[in-house]
Amino acid sequence: MFDVVALGELLIDFTPAGISENGNVLFERNPGGAPANVVACLATLGKRTGFIGKVGDDDFGRFLRQVLIDRGISTQGLLLDVGEQTTLAFVHLQPDGERSFSFYRRPGADTRLRPDELAQEMLETRIFHFGSLSLTAEPVRSATKAALRLARDKDILISYDPNLRPPLWQSLDEARGEMLDVMHMADLVKISLEELEFLTGSTDLEGASQSLQQDYDLKMLLVTLGKEGCYYRLGDLCGHVPGFKVQSIDATGAGDAFLGAILFQILKLDKDLTDWTGEDLIRSVRFANATGALATTKKGAIPAMPSLDEIEQLLEEN
Repeated sequence: MFDVVALGELLIDFTPAGISENGNVLFERNPGGAPANVVACLATLGKRTGFIGKVGDDDFGRFLRQVLIDRGISTQGLLLDVGEQTTLAFVHLQPDGERSFSFYRRPGADTRLRPDELAQEMLETRIFHFGSLSLTAEPVRSATKAALRLARDKDILISYDPNLRPPLWQSLDEARGEMLDVMHMADLVKISLEELEFLTGSTDLEGASQSLQQDYDLKMLLVTLGKEGCYYRLGDLCGHVPGFKVQSIDATGAGDAFLGAILFQILKLDKDLTDWTGEDLIRSVRFANATGALATTKKGAIPAMPSLDEIEQLLEEN
């Protein structure tokens, strides 16, 4: 039995790493992909995790598979595709550590996972996690929805991260429709303020989050606000937990670290979300805020996931 299994993209983030002698920008190869980042966070915190997806049968794909193995993440559900290459993303960093992406994914091996290729034994897990980038194209869209139905049938807690990456969609209308189409299948949704506004058409944080929670019957909704922390909704509970001041250099994977930490707390408390108290919620979100903040102090996503000792030290210092 796994603690958490994720399905979706596993890719290479090329992160800026200085300037060459000739004045050219150097890029460092880092393993990433939002769902993979989440289970990497949890594996670092000692949980039993697995990953379902596809990479290319190329040097990058084999490197990524080995990264998961080295971190103790099961690769039983990871396939290598001989027909498509591993997806690449070039990360562009701002002075404050915020980032944007350029993707090389046409179509990319991660989009080629078929429903019949799902390792169904991987869904013997306490939590199933997925994101919206596996909804951008077929056949992985159908594979994702098939996995969701299996998880629902098994009464597994479902975690969803509706990541918005406009270049990967045919249109923004398609993105909004597909991202919302599966929302009702999730128990827990982690979303950024930008994504909340995109999906609801409202800039009112409280009103938009309430509508999304009610319209899709979400048990828990978490709106990440970058360095400002997180706004939460759980049943009738709602509020804001401030973030932590750290020396940020790269925000890649920070939201995934935050979500991994929330799932860690869910596993630790070991009770239905509807039974959580306000104290449970605030303590868990604060733990997740610290985890996300620490992930910004190093470059890359998977390599930046903090240890439990590092998280606890930051919490004690604040």
